[in-house]
Amino acid sequence: MKLPISPQVGEMPSFGKEGRTEGGAKERDLHPVKYQSRVRWCRVLHAPPSDPRVTAGTIALAAVALLIGGAFAGLIVESARDPSGAASAFDSYLFRVARFTLWQALLSTLLSVVPALFVARALSRHPRFFGRGLILQLFAVPLALPAIVAALGILALYGRAGYFAGVLSAIGGQGWPGIYGLSGILVAHVFFNLPLATRLFLEALGTVPDDQWRLASQLGMGARPAFRLIEWPALRAALPGVAGLVFMLCITSFTIVLTLGGGPRATTLEVAIYQALRFDFDPARAVTLTVLQIALTLVVVLALMRLGANTVGDANLPVASRRYLSARTPETVLNAALILLALLFVAGPMAATVTSGLEADLGRLAGESAVRQATLTSAVLALLAALLSVALSLALVMARRALALRRRVGARTLLEYATDTGAGFVLVVPPVVIGAGWFLLLRSVSDVFAIAPVMVVAVNAVMAMPFAVRAIRPGYDAASERHERLCLLLGISGWNRFRLVDWPSLRRPLATGFAFAMALSLGDLGVIALFGSDSLQTLPYLLLARMGSYRTMDAAGLALLLGLVCLALVLAADWLGRGEKS
Repeated sequence: MKLPISPQVGEMPSFGKEGRTEGGAKERDLHPVKYQSRVRWCRVLHAPPSDPRVTAGTIALAAVALLIGGAFAGLIVESARDPSGAASAFDSYLFRVARFTLWQALLSTLLSVVPALFVARALSRHPRFFGRGLILQLFAVPLALPAIVAALGILALYGRAGYFAGVLSAIGGQGWPGIYGLSGILVAHVFFNLPLATRLFLEALGTVPDDQWRLASQLGMGARPAFRLIEWPALRAALPGVAGLVFMLCITSFTIVLTLGGGPRATTLEVAIYQALRFDFDPARAVTLTVLQIALTLVVVLALMRLGANTVGDANLPVASRRYLSARTPETVLNAALILLALLFVAGPMAATVTSGLEADLGRLAGESAVRQATLTSAVLALLAALLSVALSLALVMARRALALRRRVGARTLLEYATDTGAGFVLVVPPVVIGAGWFLLLRSVSDVFAIAPVMVVAVNAVMAMPFAVRAIRPGYDAASERHERLCLLLGISGWNRFRLVDWPSLRRPLATGFAFAMALSLGDLGVIALFGSDSLQTLPYLLLARMGSYRTMDAAGLALLLGLVCLALVLAADWLGRGEKS
């Protein structure tokens, strides 16, 4: 007897009431094996949502909702406790801070996105030259550097005592005042976002079909008409999403403004929240600032979702396709100058970080108990945050896939939509805002600083989830596509399925997500800035303290150590991700 072919996932079995066929005979009597297979599939398709994957995803969603909801609860409780104080915080200072937040984000976006258009086009016009791959890899390094490390590199290069201070003083005709304030914030934001925007625009140019380039070559099209008719439409389609992404990164920037702001005149909403809680201890003002920050971030994120922007960026680029137009000598010289300027701008702070870090007394730093304790604390907290982030992300990915397979037709359910986009919800509420809400909620219940490790681990784990989901989801969906029917027919589920079926396919994606999450947690300063104390110090917190006490050489040495560790983790994640794709 031939074995029956099992129905596809989501396909309805074709037997009627009581298992009778159209001829009236009972199918269980005519084809018992086929009947049992169809009954099993019918039970799977019509069973209640008791899949362990759905349960795990629901628990993960509840954990994320608890973290964000607790922050909002703290804000609501504090507002109810002192409503007049929260209302009185709407003063000239608040509107000045909000205006500066938007202004610096707008300027940073313009200075990052506009040059990135030309740099990406220059790289696209020359898809093969010596060192091109190295330049693209170098442009990915700012994504791996903690913000405080990059800020220290910029100070080492352009600060009052930086390497370029003498040249800048000679150009200005007087002593160089340094780069603190709006200028420092803009330089740091462009350092981070120019390479990101360049890579995203280059990816957009890589989507232009080869047929268009072949036709342009046959028509003898020059550089200007090729840009107007072929390249600009691709760039214009990607421009709103890229600009919105950069604007969101700048409007939620905390560490850059905290280290390079230089005073009340250069303060954003997130830094003002931190100052209101840690220095002024004005909870009412912190609540008002937090609500305004959430409103601004929500508007930006909704605009990004409508534009279809990639809110986490992409560290990988496709292989350069064959091109049929060759650049002439004047255009080649101009493109080479653009690429060289962008390369120097991005590589300068990195080189300054390494140089100033090597000038520090690394041996003495390694022997300090405070440095060793901060390093151990950072490693433990980052390890726990990465494990929690990967676990929550995997639960959401598995639940989304299980619910998608269960759904036959029609729109997605609310639970499926939540598991699909739950990791992105955290982008609406920045880490400092979550920390501020929990700070206000817990300060009247227990010692805030006693539970600081739990808050640091939880917030860093949730904030790394969008990156972890991006690394895990393709691998799990591919594994499910191959093994889903077999697992359902054999009744393999839960831990046995994960151990025997999913784990071999998910080892590399999980390792990639873990490395990214750990790198982000190691370099984070947003939450530890609120909950840190003398008894709980991470490397970024200790680095900030050394900068505040004007021990710049020690800070440079710590920045070099922190930057190398985070860079190694991100490079490992990139290598693991490439190995999975190949």
